[in-house]
Amino acid sequence: MPGFRHDVGSAYDRGGFVYPECPRWHDGQLWFADQHDGLVHVLSGDGIRRDSFAVPGGPSGMGWLPGGDLLVVSMNDRKLFRRGRDGKLTLHADLADVHPFHSNDMVVDSEGRAFVGNIGFDFYAGQPPAPTVLAMVAPDGKVGIAADGLMCPNGAVISPDGRTLIIAESMAARLTAFDIGAGGALSNRRQFAAVDGHVPDGICLDAEGHVWAASPYEKLVLRVSPSGDIVERVEIPDANPYACMLGGADGRDLFICVAPHHDPEVTVKLRGGRIDVVRAPAPGAGRP
Repeated sequence: MPGFRHDVGSAYDRGGFVYPECPRWHDGQLWFADQHDGLVHVLSGDGIRRDSFAVPGGPSGMGWLPGGDLLVVSMNDRKLFRRGRDGKLTLHADLADVHPFHSNDMVVDSEGRAFVGNIGFDFYAGQPPAPTVLAMVAPDGKVGIAADGLMCPNGAVISPDGRTLIIAESMAARLTAFDIGAGGALSNRRQFAAVDGHVPDGICLDAEGHVWAASPYEKLVLRVSPSGDIVERVEIPDANPYACMLGGADGRDLFICVAPHHDPEVTVKLRGGRIDVVRAPAPGAGRP
């Protein structure tokens, strides 16, 4: 298999996190959800914690509306909250009617439409994987179905031109792409890449069209080319990487959310979550 292994650099902020997930680089800061601790943390460009706030039901995916308000998923409660500049959370959408189990990661487009995935089955109870839907929440909070038949729609990205959505189907070992049409309608569903032997979790997109995908059970972060090939790997030998994000001053810092386990009963005892950083060959998509 082509490619090479990067060596992991320094830990950005070991901080005693529980289970960091869904990182975002926004306004020169790293935002991420400490899901099992019920908090969103905001770190400065040099790793100093600038803000933390609680999200009922445990935070997951995040994105910003055109006016600057934050949207954040409440994972266990299957809701989408809106956080204004005053720091107050208000209900933006209730996802319980379309999400059969925990809501999960999401991506928000330039028009303020949120595409929200969910696990689709009771993972912790040992239920078998089942197909589920990708919800689309309009800027006014109206909930619809963007796509169905997805096997645990997880991390998602949108191309800088706003025309393509790529999502990790964790329980299908693949990345799936859609065209985004008028009003956010998804069409032309196709395989972006098969990642056999991996459970792709959080993802991000670089300026060369490659997708970085966390593969927690293999302790790797994969760089997948537009042709669907795995061309680079980052190995995390001592823990599991669950999500990744490109950011930093030049967009080439790959922030990796790492934890020793995924079970909340284990993670809250260990508090072994951290953010690792490696230098990437290309900046994040949309960077100048």
